[in-house]
Amino acid sequence: MERTIISLIEQAIYALYELEHVVFAVEQPKEITHGDYSTNIALVISKQLGKNPKEIAGSIVEYLQQQNTAAIENISIAGAGFINFTLTKEYFAEQLKVMLVQQEQWGSNHSNKGKTILVEHSSPNLFKAFHIGHVMNNAIGESISRLAIFSGADVKNISYPSDISLGIAKAVWILMQDGGMEKLKTLSAPSEIIEYLGDCYVRGTRAYDDTPEIQADIRLIADNMYKEEKNTPEYKVYEDAKALNMAYFKTITATLGSTFDDFIYESEAGEIGKNIVLDNIGRVYTESDGAVIYEGEQDGLHTRVFINKEGNPTYEAKDTGLMELKFDRYQPDISLFITDHQQTEYFKVVATAASKISPQWKDRVNKTIHRTHGRMSFKGQKMSSRLGGVPSAQALLDAIYEELNDRAPDLAKDTDGLANRHIAVGALKFVILRTAPGKDINFDPETSLSFEGDSGPYLQYSTVRARSIIDKAAQTVIEFPDAVPKEWQTTTVEKILIHFPEVVEHAIQEWSPHFIVTYLLELSQAFNSWYGNTKILVDGDDSSPYKVEITKAFAQTMTNGLYLLGISVPEKM
Repeated sequence: MERTIISLIEQAIYALYELEHVVFAVEQPKEITHGDYSTNIALVISKQLGKNPKEIAGSIVEYLQQQNTAAIENISIAGAGFINFTLTKEYFAEQLKVMLVQQEQWGSNHSNKGKTILVEHSSPNLFKAFHIGHVMNNAIGESISRLAIFSGADVKNISYPSDISLGIAKAVWILMQDGGMEKLKTLSAPSEIIEYLGDCYVRGTRAYDDTPEIQADIRLIADNMYKEEKNTPEYKVYEDAKALNMAYFKTITATLGSTFDDFIYESEAGEIGKNIVLDNIGRVYTESDGAVIYEGEQDGLHTRVFINKEGNPTYEAKDTGLMELKFDRYQPDISLFITDHQQTEYFKVVATAASKISPQWKDRVNKTIHRTHGRMSFKGQKMSSRLGGVPSAQALLDAIYEELNDRAPDLAKDTDGLANRHIAVGALKFVILRTAPGKDINFDPETSLSFEGDSGPYLQYSTVRARSIIDKAAQTVIEFPDAVPKEWQTTTVEKILIHFPEVVEHAIQEWSPHFIVTYLLELSQAFNSWYGNTKILVDGDDSSPYKVEITKAFAQTMTNGLYLLGISVPEKM
């Protein structure tokens, strides 16, 4: 209906004022009592026409009323010249049928049909714990990937593990001092192994800083990672530990609901990026004191090193090589990647330098979209003390799961803990995704795990409640209506339901899942209010079948919306 109203307004302003290509808004009013759609067209063109917005709005309304559009019941003027549209109850009834026919495709569109979209997220630093920052990255990346799928694109999910660096060489050196793989064989649980390897990273960093005499040995380990010579005991231990890290990464991301089509490692990207930089010295990059840099000040940025004095590629060169590998393998129309917001200026330098290599590289940069996230803090002494400084993903999920088991022991018992595991992941993802890109967030157990209010469990519970009503209706003989019941007053639930495709489209345009979160909260609140004041299943009530249809449409919309957030719905809550 949004597109229909836009088309009607475009016809009106051309017929009345011969205006074309005017940019204006058609959206859901902030107050639902004002109508189903509202436009600011009269305010937009008033200055150009030199007329009062209300006078213009009056002319447009008069023109539109003469069109007798079947789905529009009323057109009115509000405030300084906004035009509001109220739709007929028959229109809402038809839309309910569309929702129930389309089912899991309800809300999807074809805005990116025929395009390949690459989404890079959840890229771990091997030998370091998969921590809360990775969880945030994963939640956003997975949701953006699902939005891309909902837009009709061919989507490829990749991860870019950091598998080669001086820091990893420090960890390998400690591992060798502890006995190499023989030490790892004494550890059984995967989480125990990963925790130990992370400890090696910390100890190695400390040892490197405190003991200068070992630095040459550690740098040699790092150099051998970059060179062709791989036949060393240290490199063999490194490969085995890398495999253990990657196996754990796949397990923890699967717990969060993600799988990957490909992994591009820093060790692959590094050599390619180094060669690209070397080939463009003098044109893009500059030699400086034995290193190779990009002088970003010429672009209002800052200078960064791409090849260090040892001749090894830095992160900057590796990310340049990564861009080459991405576009060479997949030829994406859009390449999305997600990082901490503190890396924004860093990537501006990398991208600006790459865009100067050639027209092809400039096109690659133009097709690349960077989305960011902030940092997560924890409110509540129990949660904070349990997790410590920067918690691992597993520790965080376990803490949330334990908290849920304390609050809902019967649910944990009845579902073998499965429901609470879905709820734990949903609660965490909700807190992450409800925040606009780049903003810091706070996880508060008191609110984040509540089955009421603004939380992931609240959205899941609302959906489970609706499904239980549908199940009860299925046990009775109910024939769904061919038309809206007589004397029916359109509900707020219906009015919100019809806007789901527009919200999804907006989230896709901005690649921002928080629009979906805001919408689902509004929809759930409307449904629960309606449910609290309405008896849906009543013997002899001619409107009961229609109420069930609304409930089914609500459940389907919630299921689709939660899917886009990467949140599953338990069978029982």
